[in-house]
Amino acid sequence: MLPLNDHPRLLVQQVHELAEFIGFESRNKYQILAGDQQPLAFAAEQSSGLLGTLARQALGHWRRFDLIFFDGQRQPFMRAHHPFRWLLQRLEISDHQGAPLGAIQQRFSLLHKEFDLLDVQGQVVLRVASPLWKLWTFPFVDEQQRQQALVAKRWSGAFSELMTDRDNFLVEFEAGLNPALRHLVLAAAVFIDLQYFEAKASG
Repeated sequence: MLPLNDHPRLLVQQVHELAEFIGFESRNKYQILAGDQQPLAFAAEQSSGLLGTLARQALGHWRRFDLIFFDGQRQPFMRAHHPFRWLLQRLEISDHQGAPLGAIQQRFSLLHKEFDLLDVQGQVVLRVASPLWKLWTFPFVDEQQRQQALVAKRWSGAFSELMTDRDNFLVEFEAGLNPALRHLVLAAAVFIDLQYFEAKASG
């Protein structure tokens, strides 16, 4: 696991490929930067050959896929599994040895972008509801409605936004948030991009 207690702020930045400039949906890759902009980790969707490529084109964020998170020494420390689902998307998080860490579960909402962070017992530990007037901001609150973390989209520039669906997200942690939840919030930043900002996402 990453020493996320040492980092109150992260930047999750999508890494784009040349294929994106010609309208081809390539597999998702992200670099994770510390608050001082130094590389800390990265995440990459597992390559699944021709069928995976076709699924990305046809199904977008509904498809089944796995993301692997690597530290700066290219050692895996976390895995995120997305099962195939038409509705109420889910991301199941485990460590590099397969031990469950929790899950991210979308909730039904007509007007908000809502989902829960679940612990290994399936209990809700943090909730997210992006309000109508702040569609690019995702506060993570506990059962007392205290904000424990925040994910916010940062625009990467007009040319990049017009030519690709590349996204950047600022991740902030409150000082008392434990390491396990910090890792779930980090995975949630990628979930937010895939669910709400990927080119074929429908919200």
